[in-house]
Amino acid sequence: MKHSPAPHLITRAGRRPPEPGREGVRFLGDLALARARVHEFCGPARRTLALQVARALAGPVFWISPEWHPDKLNGATLPEWVAPGRLIFVTPRRAEDLLWAMEECLRSGGAPLVVADIPAPPGLTPVRRLHLAAETGATEGIAPLGLILTPGAGGAGGVESRWHLAGRHGGPAEPGWTLARLRARTAPEARWRVAPAARGGLALRDPLPV
Repeated sequence: MKHSPAPHLITRAGRRPPEPGREGVRFLGDLALARARVHEFCGPARRTLALQVARALAGPVFWISPEWHPDKLNGATLPEWVAPGRLIFVTPRRAEDLLWAMEECLRSGGAPLVVADIPAPPGLTPVRRLHLAAETGATEGIAPLGLILTPGAGGAGGVESRWHLAGRHGGPAEPGWTLARLRARTAPEARWRVAPAARGGLALRDPLPV
């Protein structure tokens, strides 16, 4: 007989606590992303933020992007973030294959990180399918983390969290970015100053007013 979990094992948000091996991925200071879920990164520096997450993980990364889109990762600067050999590029020719490819990669459980760089935010139903695929992947192998990269302020339906990263124009003496958590199921909106880290990647600095 299958028993329901004890009341004290249910979180205040109505969800069970992370299973062993399913704890959140700390990608910038104490900021973390839940595994086996899909998150949205938006803004001009969304790809930089995705590479920061890749730095926080070990193993292969599926990076899905349209074959026809001119915006690609800069191969010359890529080694500053991750070893290029970790990236497996998937470039569908049709728009409808972008999320299908992400769904299949998540479902396989073969990689800890699956990134889909897409031209517009998807709706609620496709995102729900991606969540289900990530949950399946967690039972098949590695509990995957899914990232949807969208332009502007994003707006994908039903994502676990939404983050926006943009350059902070403080002059050459103060290079860096502003990171905003626009949406999260279990955390409030927040903003931080982000700067280059001494050993590469990004470093979280002081919080900013929302």
